[in-house]
Amino acid sequence: MARVKRGVTSHAKHKKVLKKAKGFYGRRKNTIRAAKAAVDRSMQYAYRDRKNRKRNFRALWVQRINAAVREHGLTYGRFIDGLTKSGIEVDRKVLSDMAIHEPEAFGALVAAAKKALEYLKDTTPNAFESAVR
Repeated sequence: MARVKRGVTSHAKHKKVLKKAKGFYGRRKNTIRAAKAAVDRSMQYAYRDRKNRKRNFRALWVQRINAAVREHGLTYGRFIDGLTKSGIEVDRKVLSDMAIHEPEAFGALVAAAKKALEYLKDTTPNAFESAVR
């Protein structure tokens, strides 16, 4: 059986890791052992933070919607409840964008949510006032 020399493949693997470590500080950019550890860790951080970015943006959208909805006399939770009960399915990203760029259309959605919350008037007199100011 022929002897297999592995210089070419290991050199290619090292090059791939060092290319990903470009821009790192100190030995982490040019020593394969340090670079491999740094690149592996950076990939873990990148995976984790792709998930965190989605979480952070959703929180931002919720804050914007809450601020916009309070100007119309509702809270965020009641607004979402009213939208659900009125059968309007709009995601939070679009709601946030509408609140900033199209306040009239957003006002119409708030009005629809308030209309869907009218049933609270019938149950107890104070429940509607606490829900809709």
